[in-house]
Amino acid sequence: MAAASKRESLIVDVLIEAFEPLMKADAEGFRTKFRKMAADPFAFYRGSACLFYADMDKLKDKYADEQTSRIWIHGDLHAENFGTYMNSEGMLVFDVNDFDEAYLGHFSWDLRRFVASLALMGWQKALPDDDVRDLATLYMNAYVEQVGHYVDQPKDHAYALRLDNTEGAIHDVLRSARMAKRVALLDAVTEIVDHDRKFRRTSDVRDLTKAERKKVEAAYKRYLETIPAAKREHHDVFYDVKDIVGRKGFGIGSAGLPAYNILIEGYNQALENDILLSMKQGNIAAPSRVLSGKDIQKFFEHEGHRTVVSQRALQVHTDSFLGHTTIDGVGFVVSEQSPYEADLDWSDITEPEEMAPVLDSLGRATAKIHCVSDDDSEEHLVEFSTEHAISGVIGEDSTQFVEDIVDFGMSYAVKARKDHALFVEAFRSGKFDLVSAT
Repeated sequence: MAAASKRESLIVDVLIEAFEPLMKADAEGFRTKFRKMAADPFAFYRGSACLFYADMDKLKDKYADEQTSRIWIHGDLHAENFGTYMNSEGMLVFDVNDFDEAYLGHFSWDLRRFVASLALMGWQKALPDDDVRDLATLYMNAYVEQVGHYVDQPKDHAYALRLDNTEGAIHDVLRSARMAKRVALLDAVTEIVDHDRKFRRTSDVRDLTKAERKKVEAAYKRYLETIPAAKREHHDVFYDVKDIVGRKGFGIGSAGLPAYNILIEGYNQALENDILLSMKQGNIAAPSRVLSGKDIQKFFEHEGHRTVVSQRALQVHTDSFLGHTTIDGVGFVVSEQSPYEADLDWSDITEPEEMAPVLDSLGRATAKIHCVSDDDSEEHLVEFSTEHAISGVIGEDSTQFVEDIVDFGMSYAVKARKDHALFVEAFRSGKFDLVSAT
C-alpha cells in the first residue's frame, strides 16, 4: 500500500509539473484528455510520455554512450504512431508520424517505449506473453538488421515502405490513403460561399477577432520564410490566404494547445485545389524534461522550431508545407492537413501471424528514423554516423541487446497497467485540482 501510494503521488506530481500551464489555460480540455487517458492502459500510456521519461531518468542505460545518448529520437514511439503521408517527392509512404515529443536522447528509449506499447496492446488483445515476446523480438531483430543495412550502405536514403514493396495491413492502409480525394477533405470542413471556399462555422472552430487575425496573418507570413527553398512553390496565387479559423488542440496529446486552421489557394483558383494548413502551438518535448545540454537548448528558437527541425532530422522527404512561426513569442508548427494521411488501425490485426509482418516493417521504419535525415535538415547537433554508433553499442551479437529491450518492455507494460489504475483513482478522487469538475 505504501509503495502504491508513493507511485500514485509520483504520477500526480509528474503530470501536474508537465501540464500545469496547459491545465490552467484549458481546464475543460485537459479534463477531456484525462477522461480519454482513463479509458484503458494503452490510452494512459499514450498520454503520459512525461511519466515514462521520469522513469527513464532513473534507469541506468548500458546502451547509452557519448554518442548513442545524443541521437535524434521520436520521443513518443508507440504502436499507433505510424501511418501514411505524401512525401515531398509525391510518393505515398508509410512511416512514423506525430513528432511533437521529438528530441535528442538515448536511441534505446524509442525502442523501449515501442516494445512496452506492443506489450500493452498484446495484453489488451489477450495474447499470451510468449506470443507477445516473440513479436517484440521480431520487431527488434528487424531494427538491428536495418541498422546493419545502413552501416553497409551509408548512402541509401531510398528505403521506404511504399505501395510497391509492402503487403498485408500496411499495403492496405497505403491503398486506402491513395483512394482519398482532396476535394472530399475540403467538402468535409469547408463550404462554398459566394463562389468561394470558406471554413464551415461549427462547434469545433471559432471566428477570430480582427486583432487576432492580424497576428495570425503576420505569423503565416513569417512561416513562409521557413519552408526550404527546394520545397517552396512559386505560383503567384499558391500561398494566398482564403480563410482562417481558430481551433483548440486536438487528440490526447494536444489538449490545451491553441491551434488555427488556414485555407490557402493552392496551385490555381479552381476550388478543388484549395489546401488546408494547421498552425498548432508547440509544446515542451517530454525527453527534454530529463535531459541537460545547453547547446541543444540554445539551438532551438522555440518549441515550434524544435518540432520542425526534429521532424526533418527523423523523416526523409518531409511534408512540403512543414515550417514554423511564432505568435506573441510562442512557437507554432505549420503543416498540411493532407487527405493522404491514414493511420494504421490495429483493431482488425489480432492474430500473431497477422501482426508479425507489420512489426517487421515497423522495426525497419524505426531504424530509418534513427539513421537517415531529410536532405533539407538544418540541424548540426548530430554530426557523427548514427548507424555506426548504434551498431557499435549493440555489438556483433545482438542477442543480449534484443533480450534486454524485450524484457524491459514486457515488465514496463505491467507497470503501466498498474499506473493506469493508480491514475484513475487519483483522478476520480480529485487529486488533479486544476481539472477537477466544478
